[in-house]
Amino acid sequence: MATTTERSYVRTALHPVHAVLLAAILPCFLGALLSDLAYGSSYELQWANFASWLIVGGLVFGGLALLWAIVGLLRADVRRDRRRGLYVLALLGAWIVGFVNALVHAKDGWARMPDATILSLIALLLALLAIWLGFPSLRAGDMK
Repeated sequence: MATTTERSYVRTALHPVHAVLLAAILPCFLGALLSDLAYGSSYELQWANFASWLIVGGLVFGGLALLWAIVGLLRADVRRDRRRGLYVLALLGAWIVGFVNALVHAKDGWARMPDATILSLIALLLALLAIWLGFPSLRAGDMK
């Protein structure tokens, strides 16, 4: 008599704190991109200041989400869940590009253009990728 083992996966959402930290990077990096675009069209220095503060907010929330994701990655079976590793890499990439963008924003107003806008766009795209990979793919365990 042959026995078969059925595996069903337990579908659980992200921890609420992790979800808030992950979701908070999107408006920060999006706001930074929009502020850079507004600065590029008006050259009003306050838009560059807004972008700098929004990038710092994205780095804070992204760093905490990255720390949470790394702890989750160390606790997971990486061979079984490769999307979790891609999620951590995308989040790390968004954080690194955001950090470089913060350094570019520390320059004079005229010197930061157009590098700041391009880096803001790249950070936003990497944050969107991390959110896309993170929300639907982080699931807990399996049952036999």
